[in-house]
Amino acid sequence: MSSAADTVARLSAATSGLPAPLAVVDLDVFDANALDLLKRADGVPVRVASKSVRVRSLVGRAVGHGFAGVMAYSLREALWLVSEGVRDVLVGYPTVDRAALATLAADATAREEITLMVDDVAHLGLIADAAGPAADGAAGPIQVCLDVDCSLRVGVGALTAHLGVRRSPLREPGDVAALATVAQARGLAVRGLMFYEAQVAGLPDTSPAVRLVKRLSMREVNERRVRILGAVRDAVGQEVELVNAGGTGSIEVSGGAPGVTEVTAGSGLYTPGLFDGYRSFQARPAAFFGLDVVREPAPGWVTAFAGGYAASGKAGVARLPRLFTPGYALSAPEGAGEVQTPLRATRGPAPDGRLRTGDRVWLRHAKAGEMMERFDRVHLVRGDTIVETVATYRGEQKNFG
Repeated sequence: MSSAADTVARLSAATSGLPAPLAVVDLDVFDANALDLLKRADGVPVRVASKSVRVRSLVGRAVGHGFAGVMAYSLREALWLVSEGVRDVLVGYPTVDRAALATLAADATAREEITLMVDDVAHLGLIADAAGPAADGAAGPIQVCLDVDCSLRVGVGALTAHLGVRRSPLREPGDVAALATVAQARGLAVRGLMFYEAQVAGLPDTSPAVRLVKRLSMREVNERRVRILGAVRDAVGQEVELVNAGGTGSIEVSGGAPGVTEVTAGSGLYTPGLFDGYRSFQARPAAFFGLDVVREPAPGWVTAFAGGYAASGKAGVARLPRLFTPGYALSAPEGAGEVQTPLRATRGPAPDGRLRTGDRVWLRHAKAGEMMERFDRVHLVRGDTIVETVATYRGEQKNFG
């Protein structure tokens, strides 16, 4: 792969006639990342996570490389994608959007292609209520997937530590089977189960302690998954079709786990800043945003216009953009700003390497798809040439939260 300096030069050359801020995706790296994710899955189908892409043409590009289906993050998004020809869309999170549920229930194609995520009888009630008046005789049942908590719990009683995200209330086989029974009784099709091990897939390998947590987590959830699958099979009278697990950071271990039929990945296509610390794969950045230098406030300092694109999650330095242009760093007191972002020289660049007013600097977002919410379009680059400019979700006037 080319050095950061070479990449910066290519991107600057490709976009020299365009105003900043602007977003680019290096197609050669995107394609290489897509193929690497499929290789890491070792034959297990990989579903593309749309929230980590948020560009419809690039979601389609991943599917064209061999990704199997899409994991959407909103039912309204799923309905839109299906209306645009996307097939097999799993909504990764529950919805209480009654209007969107009514639209789903009234659309035979959407019912066939969309699977809803549930973890509570309240979800089932909303879905069944929408399905009742809207269903026609030719429509199949609305399909649901049960989301199972995969956090690691260490300790006893009040001294138990919860390691992972606060996601689903479903954890033990009996609880999952009971909800599956209710879903079936309400006329819904129990298509699958989801096991997202966030503390494995979403944490970089920063220390021996983190790696230990990952090993213990996979051992525990693998054993529990087998018991849950058996309980659900007994409850609904057949094996479920879909058992989803993992993310970019855990494809190998999740894909090879007992009972898993598919994994999900999306961030690995762009490889944002939070994915730099993993040991299971090589981080090859594909998505960048460019800013222009508009000031030189002091020796060794320049100021770029805009750039305050912080990532979601617990606030902190880790959620700020990463400078990709060598020799400069964000200002510790100011970080990335709403209208201006100060940058300091880190190693006294030679005179011909200093940034000057009018120069372009390049950064990477800490997360993947969130970057695209700041831009209407993204420029797709090969080498030092823009080969296509395409709309983001925002550019298609789609906002799903």
